[in-house]
Amino acid sequence: MQIDAMFEQAVAAVQESDSGVITIPKAWSQGRTVYGGMSASLLYVAMQSKLRSPKHMRSLNVNFIGPLLVEKPSTLEVEVLREGKNVTQVMAKLTQDGKTAVMAQAVFALDRESKILVDNKEPHNLPAPTKGKFIPPIPGIVPKFIAHLDLDLVEGGMPFSGSKTSDTKGWIRFKKAPEKIEDGHLIALIDGFPCTVLQTLRWPAPASTMNWNIEFLHPHAPIKPTDWLAYTSTPRQAADGYCHMESDIWDASGRLIAISRQVVAVFDK
Repeated sequence: MQIDAMFEQAVAAVQESDSGVITIPKAWSQGRTVYGGMSASLLYVAMQSKLRSPKHMRSLNVNFIGPLLVEKPSTLEVEVLREGKNVTQVMAKLTQDGKTAVMAQAVFALDRESKILVDNKEPHNLPAPTKGKFIPPIPGIVPKFIAHLDLDLVEGGMPFSGSKTSDTKGWIRFKKAPEKIEDGHLIALIDGFPCTVLQTLRWPAPASTMNWNIEFLHPHAPIKPTDWLAYTSTPRQAADGYCHMESDIWDASGRLIAISRQVVAVFDK
């Protein structure tokens, strides 16, 4: 099932009420569970569908609380916490067997006139992308969701390659371009590269994101469905089994469009 069909399922589930049931197929799996970028984007589109008037999403905070299994019905619930003149805050969660698996809160806001203008012109300095060349689709090793993405790794190493660097730089886009790119698509893309410190290990080890915060910067130009997004990620600190990583995402014109921060648990011992 392609990503647009997944979004349609999520919106339909909460269209008549504030909750409904969805099922996420194996094609979007990461091991036995759902790819985090997919679960977060589904929560986003469900929350966005509840807005009474269009607003830009400024911030999305996601907590991955328990396993969300593929091919198993999940209850999707949405609650509008407050809808003001300028800002709307919405919460959503996915549950299985009565247990919360993923919870998110989003802040949507109207643009307002302001005398303050600080334009971020920080460049990514990456060479132009060529083609997807990251991880071959090895059954049982490479997560199935990777088949939906083109990843062009420019700097950094493969997971578990014993790399001497812990930074990741590259390009990302959908392998099969959707009809259009909206914020939900961007959320699904941003989580595509593995946790950047996994490349420093010499042996496979599980890792799991516990918290993920995304901030979208506006205004920015519309993104074409076939556009590559530049991605850079660095660990701000890693110790005691946890990694605090920060990532920046640029559009094809070189404009910074999103800031991503994750707290990841790494089980290497």
